[in-house]
Amino acid sequence: MPDSSINWEDVHPTNRYAAEIVMGLRPACKREQQACQRHLSDLERQATPKFPYVFDESRADRIFEWFERCCRHVRGPFSGQLIELLPFQKFDLGCVYGWVHMDSGKRRFTKALHLRARGNVKSTEMSGLSLYGMCGDCVYPPGQPHLKRYEESPEVECAAVDKQQAKRVWLDAKAMGENSPDISRRLRIKRTYIEHAKRGGWLRPLSKDTKNKDSGAPCLVIIDEYHAHPTSEILDVSYSGFGKRLQSLMQIISTAGKDAENSPCKKEYDSLGKMLDGETPMIDTYYVMIRELEKADDPHNEENWIKANPILQEDNEYAQELKKQIRIEHDEAYNSGDQHKIREWLTKRVNLWQADSENKYMSGIMDKWKALAVSRSAFLDLVRGYATRNGLDLSKTTDLTGSGFVFRLEDGRYAVTAHGFMPEETATKHEHSDRVPYRQWAAEGWCTLTPGSVVDYSFIKSHIQQMEQNESWFIEEVCYDPYNATHFTQDLEAEGYNRVEIRQGVQTLSEPTKFFRELILRGLIVHDGSPLLTWCLSNAVEVADNNGNIKLSKKHKDDSQRIDLLAAIINAMVRAMVGDSTINLNDHILSEDFSF
Repeated sequence: MPDSSINWEDVHPTNRYAAEIVMGLRPACKREQQACQRHLSDLERQATPKFPYVFDESRADRIFEWFERCCRHVRGPFSGQLIELLPFQKFDLGCVYGWVHMDSGKRRFTKALHLRARGNVKSTEMSGLSLYGMCGDCVYPPGQPHLKRYEESPEVECAAVDKQQAKRVWLDAKAMGENSPDISRRLRIKRTYIEHAKRGGWLRPLSKDTKNKDSGAPCLVIIDEYHAHPTSEILDVSYSGFGKRLQSLMQIISTAGKDAENSPCKKEYDSLGKMLDGETPMIDTYYVMIRELEKADDPHNEENWIKANPILQEDNEYAQELKKQIRIEHDEAYNSGDQHKIREWLTKRVNLWQADSENKYMSGIMDKWKALAVSRSAFLDLVRGYATRNGLDLSKTTDLTGSGFVFRLEDGRYAVTAHGFMPEETATKHEHSDRVPYRQWAAEGWCTLTPGSVVDYSFIKSHIQQMEQNESWFIEEVCYDPYNATHFTQDLEAEGYNRVEIRQGVQTLSEPTKFFRELILRGLIVHDGSPLLTWCLSNAVEVADNNGNIKLSKKHKDDSQRIDLLAAIINAMVRAMVGDSTINLNDHILSEDFSF
């Protein structure tokens, strides 16, 4: 219950909203409750040696006044009217712009992630924020506005996944600036550029097509609809320009998306969720606000929609129209039974992440796979002394190569592990193209970076021998894709290993590929949690023939989303599953082939 001794009208809007959420006076999801509790907890520890930040109400009020005195709506029922910020906006904006360093007055937050459903004025906020970055953003010690310092030649980037989307963000800001006498007198707003009338600089659209996108020193970067970005390139390039300004800020604004396995936005979402849950250290300079339906919520219950749509907290015409539109789209999607429409509604209207539907091999079961992991030490204890099949997938000598092991345990389960190999000289290039941390994984023991510019196969042989000797494994067979592997496996045969060529046609690979997934679904797989192997599983796409036989592939031939470690395990599974009483495997599986 609210404290009756407090006059809530005297409490700053940012703090009041946080208290209302935490006390349950406003409906909210878990993530929004965590963000509000974080703000209240920070208020209690502000201006301390371990937390040298303060919440400066005057700095929060400054951004409020900017919107409500200078910015006008450019579309919708309120077009042309001055913007009146809603309580949830005053919380978000108040936090990001109100928290400052207690001595320097520089803004606390350098990054902010805002995830909420479509229709909740994200574009309006972005337009106003980009213009504020050009005109009004400044630094001054707390409570001393007479010492204001503005950036010379301010640089504001409106970044999106492609040129067209980035231009749309820029055009919205342009229209808002043109419609405001106060803003238009400060800026030169032309057909193709926007700059400050006295201090120069620019407000420009930014996408992967922009030339010289890594040469700036941005004051503000707005990343629009991050869920649509296939890589984090734009974010990374923009963030690398920070440190050259007084208080650079990145605002990441998005809804959920439909590629939950590979999206950099989903990875950011997952990482920040762990931070809010206390599983990883809190990043004091990263503001996070996620408004979404939760997994246990019924998406058909209209009362739950407010969790992802904070505008529905208000009783006004826009909120009523938004709820009506959400209801119409809900009914159309679910009455049609069209999975594409349902997924679109779930991502855009209630902000729920969806797994990629493009024939992904592990679509919908990646969480099941992750739940079957044990620690590396527990895995090694479990399989010590067992016989195993080794599978090899020797790719191009400049790319990732996989070596996998499959064990049949006495309790009916299968244990699998895999190791990657990559030339050290190309690792940095592949980190940029593949967007995964090969060097970190190498340091953690999940892969080996071999000297030089091509994979040194002697390291693969050494790894196989070391695992056999150190862990008391008995390698019954080395099962290999003949591409690039004949000479190498002849060397292994000379060392006393039995080698079996695994033809790569669908007649050979379909049954073990299906069997491996079935084991995961039945909970009969155990693995050591390798992030590299997990990444390969999430990338795999299945290709089927007219008879329902499948084999695995990357999404595109030259795609950087690699599957090599999984391919190595499937090669080993071809032989490991022979004789399993739960399947019927014909003797011809090693010799028949099929071409798509």
